[in-house]
Amino acid sequence: MSTRREFIKQVTVAAGVGATFMGLGLSPGKVFAAAQGRWFMPDEGDKHARAYIAFGAQDAIWEDFTADVQAALGRVARAIARFEPVTVFCRKHERSLAETHCGTHNITYVAAALDDIWMRDIGANFVIDDKGGLGAVDFNFNGWGGKQRHSKDAQIAARVADDAQAIYQRSELVGEGGGIEVDGHGTGIMTESSWINANRNPDWSKADVEAELKARLGLRKIIWLPGIKGKDITDAHVDFYARFIKPGVVIANLDTDPESYDHKVTLAHLEILKRATDADGRTLQIHTVSPPLKPRKSKFSQNNPDFAAGYINYFVINGAIIAPEFGDKAADKQAFDLLAELYPEREIVQLDIDAIAAGGGGIHCVTSHQPQA
Repeated sequence: MSTRREFIKQVTVAAGVGATFMGLGLSPGKVFAAAQGRWFMPDEGDKHARAYIAFGAQDAIWEDFTADVQAALGRVARAIARFEPVTVFCRKHERSLAETHCGTHNITYVAAALDDIWMRDIGANFVIDDKGGLGAVDFNFNGWGGKQRHSKDAQIAARVADDAQAIYQRSELVGEGGGIEVDGHGTGIMTESSWINANRNPDWSKADVEAELKARLGLRKIIWLPGIKGKDITDAHVDFYARFIKPGVVIANLDTDPESYDHKVTLAHLEILKRATDADGRTLQIHTVSPPLKPRKSKFSQNNPDFAAGYINYFVINGAIIAPEFGDKAADKQAFDLLAELYPEREIVQLDIDAIAAGGGGIHCVTSHQPQA
């Protein structure tokens, strides 16, 4: 799932845990504020204040796909803006281009230096407290373990926190938002391959990682899936494998292609999920969705074995599900019908995001959200 995201590995070492926030214009008192009280991450399906997108595609990474990726980001932004406000981070000199693609209805633009487009991984991980306060956790984005240039993207979480006027909370743990899945009631699902990995957290034990995630995200239990290291740039983020529909109900990716490395991975995940219970002791109800066997033939999918044609990487927003379609009419319809069944009160909006999928990601990867505190 990583061919183009992994193509240019211009790593900026200084952008890891030691990133600086000098000169970012952050509000005094917001930076490095200590967490107080009980903080927890709400379910993605809870009310949003807004969504975020990074309009950051550049030729150095995307080459001849850059314009196509920008157009796909625009389709995502416009679809979301029908239902909730969207903040688009973009380079100052690309503001006009971003407006052309993303529009101006229900859209706010923020000028920022960017490396790439993966807002879920580089943005703030919002939490709320018992009094309705808003916090923003920064897990120190380091380019998925130093696999890609990231000095600018490593500063975006703090910028998002400032934009939302949230209390900025910086963890010592390294990780990404795409590696986090929660039900909003104390249960999380994570992959060991992305969190318990020497390229992010070389001196952390599994117990240490779990304790920090629980403390920062208000979790009582984490269901660990093995994932798989090194096959994609993220080391198998959970948002391509398992998502909570609501507490006790999970949708899981089931890769039915025996030639795919994900076939055995997803089967192993299913066995774990079927045996798992959540923080309240409930056995999980599992629904499965499979990738398309015949995605449309295009310059994005042809000769690209890592093309990320996964239906599970959708975005839950106010009143809608923004989901991908891949030109396989039967598979697209099966995914649409399942999502409509699981989210009966939301409109299902399917988009062509093949250009983004060519880089190993999906709609959930290029978006993030601020909960209504």
